[in-house]
Amino acid sequence: MSCSTVSCYKAELQGSNHTFPILYQPSAAVTILQASVMIFTIVTDIVGNALVILSVLQNKKLQTPSNIFVISLSAADLMVALYPYPLITHAILQKTWTLGHVQCKVTSIINGLSLTGSVYNILLIAINRYFCICHSNKYDKIYSMKNTSCYVFLTWIAIIALLLPMATTDTLQYDPRIYSCVFNITANMSLTLIMAAFQFIIPITIVLFCYLRIWILVIHVKYRIRQDSKQKLKPSEVRNLLTMFAVFVTFAICWGPFSFIGLVVGFSPTGKAPTVPDWLLVQSYFMAYINSCLNGIVYGVFNHNFRSEYKKIVLSPCTFLSKLLQKMF
Repeated sequence: MSCSTVSCYKAELQGSNHTFPILYQPSAAVTILQASVMIFTIVTDIVGNALVILSVLQNKKLQTPSNIFVISLSAADLMVALYPYPLITHAILQKTWTLGHVQCKVTSIINGLSLTGSVYNILLIAINRYFCICHSNKYDKIYSMKNTSCYVFLTWIAIIALLLPMATTDTLQYDPRIYSCVFNITANMSLTLIMAAFQFIIPITIVLFCYLRIWILVIHVKYRIRQDSKQKLKPSEVRNLLTMFAVFVTFAICWGPFSFIGLVVGFSPTGKAPTVPDWLLVQSYFMAYINSCLNGIVYGVFNHNFRSEYKKIVLSPCTFLSKLLQKMF
């Protein structure tokens, strides 16, 4: 390719109402692989996150303040499976975007909404676990069901406000390597630094701090248990901690390459940003896409209550839906 940065495709984005030129030509095998990954992600995302939400609605043991954040995180994951991912899959199979400029931009905004929603819900979960384990005497007062619902609502308002500059400026540009519009990190360096700080650096730093303090306390308590049996952590608290920590680790692994590339390019001096190989950029995006379908699997693997509800829903869907409708109406 003669051009390897998103800005090279700005003219194509602005000058076409329906189809963007085919500037990137992967092999048939790569196209099939990419489409297969997207289809698998869409199906697993919808099924897994639907199971998570239905499990919480059905099982009273799962109807806790911390699981309000889990539902919110599932909603962030579901939104991309229902709209952007099917359109991106269509573009992969067509080898170009054929659905027009407006939908290209909307898919990018919803992708950003899902990413930021995931980051901030993982942040809320980490803070929740921090208070539950490190400040348990304050937990019930801070995390009532009403308060927790309010925290989630205000967080989503903040997420939408954070994305407004990206949605209202000319920084979303078509990149044929990933068949969609993306945020051009070189178009507005001030906005790039703000987005990097509030979308990644600040929330992830807080999450790491919370889990570091939690694990230090857990290790201390376990050590003291060997000396006396007065101080203990409830097994349910430890299991819940492991589940939520696994969600964070999964997110970090999947979004790590994408975030690292963005930070390196964004913080490079003007005109000296390193050229990112096509294969690395594409791989980082597809790893990020896959993350949206993994949380439902993590809950099923690490949490017995979720796993039990999954079995009930899958093995007796009609009975489950009947009981759920009775509860709702």
